[in-house]
This record gives sequence, structure tokens and C-alpha cells, in this order.
Amino acid sequence: MAKNGLTLSILFEAESANYGEGFGNITVLKKLGRDDRKQYTYISRQALRYNMMQQLGWDNTPVTAQNKVVQFAPEATIEQYPEIDLFGYLKTSAKTDSEKGGSNKRSAVVRLSNAIALEAYHGEMDYLTNMGLAAREKFENAIAQSEIHKSIYAYTITVDLDRVGIDAAIDLDKQEKARRVKDFLATVQFLYRDIKGRRENLNPIFVVGGVYQRKNPYFENRLKLKDAKLNLELLTEALSVADEVKENSLVGSMSGIFANDKEIKEKLKPISITDVFNKLKSEVDAYYA
Repeated sequence: MAKNGLTLSILFEAESANYGEGFGNITVLKKLGRDDRKQYTYISRQALRYNMMQQLGWDNTPVTAQNKVVQFAPEATIEQYPEIDLFGYLKTSAKTDSEKGGSNKRSAVVRLSNAIALEAYHGEMDYLTNMGLAAREKFENAIAQSEIHKSIYAYTITVDLDRVGIDAAIDLDKQEKARRVKDFLATVQFLYRDIKGRRENLNPIFVVGGVYQRKNPYFENRLKLKDAKLNLELLTEALSVADEVKENSLVGSMSGIFANDKEIKEKLKPISITDVFNKLKSEVDAYYA
């Protein structure tokens, strides 16, 4: 059975990286609640995808608008546009006197989870003014409020390697398939996000994953943090869930981030983040070879 399911769970540290609907003069962070009645900010998968496509230069797939619904243009193919190769599409056409209408769908080859904070939000607010500009002409100074939160976030990526570059009659060259996946991984490794005049570094500080026979996101919801310590009991159980997971998993970690850094090194024997991504790229090359 071929190893064609790539999955990677990632931790990164960022501040106030995704805002939702505001009200009045208050800008509100996207949040979700848990049973402990605490709130956790998150960065949506759509926001992550937007930054990935932008930094890859793949955000050029043509779009159309039919009945106020924006979608990818019918003539766009995965051969020309890697964005719809990796993230899929839904193309619909309206019924006319000469045509039946219908839809054409490609499910995503690359799937992202939301990036969810591992540290609770405690209602921190930033008070903003335009005093610098207002003072120039003695104008009245406006005040705005913005929720702020700094945390370590966790998200998971899965890639169906056997579906990359294949759509109906289209079957791309193996080197092109490998190139697209490796370019995507390189962007994940050095991902950033521009928001409200800041550039947030979304580079991984901890990663775990590999290429497996089962297309399972083994480590999604298995990265937990408490008192700045990574939950190693949960993670080691996840790494031992099956022989193929134990044998094929890669762990990468940056030093000096977690309070139990020494224990992480002793129990998980992590390599550098760069080495993890280089090894994954080598496995991608080997798969398509």
C-alpha cells in the first residue's frame, strides 16, 4: 500500500492575527468557546489559505460572478492554475434555452484546519487614537478600541499526494506535481500574515507529521499547552497509535520556546524545523519518482 497521505500539525506564535465582525468603534477578534467557559482566538483556514496563495503567487486564477456568486472561471484548469489543483473548485452554470446548466466540482487536495489558540483570551483591549494626525491641524481626536491577544496557535495540514495534478483527462508530469507540493511546503515553513500595519511571523516553532499509508490527520487536536508546557503524554500516545505512525513520523522543535524544553528533547528527540521540511520534500520527490 502506497504512502500517499501527508499530514503535518504545526505550532506557531502570533498576536491578534484575524478579526471578525466589529461593532461601534470596537474591532473584535475571531473567537470560539470551550466547556471551561474560556474563549480562544483563532485564525480561519480561509485566512491561512489567502496568505499561502498570495505568497506562492498562485492567487491569479480567473474568477467570474454569476447571480452575485463569485466562483472560479469555467475555463480555468488545474494545468494552468495550481491554486485550484491543490484547493479545489466549484464551477456552476445557469440553465439557459440551449444549455441544461449544472456544476463541476473538485474537492480540495490540500486541507487546512483553523489555527486555534492554545492559550485563553482574557479580554485584553488596545485603545487607538489618531492623535498624531489630529494634532497637526488641531482636529478632534477619535478613539477606537481593538481586542488584542498573543498566543501559541495550532493547525493541521493534510495533502492527498495521489490526487495532485489529476483532474478528469488532465494528468500532469510527475515533476510538476512534486514541484507544486514542495513549493507549498516551503511557503508553510516561512508563512507570514500582514494585518493592521503589522507583519506577523507564522513560521512553525514545533511540527509533527510525515507521509503515511492512511490519509489521517493523526496529530490534529493532539497538541496541547498548559503553563507554557507542551503535553507530552498526549503527543507520545498519538505517536504510538500505530506502527506506521511510530516509524514514519518526524518531530521538529525550536529551542527555548516551551517550559519543558529539556523533556521534549529527551522524550521526542526532535530535529530542526528546517530538517523536517527538507525530509518531507525528499519524501515527496520519492513518491512521485
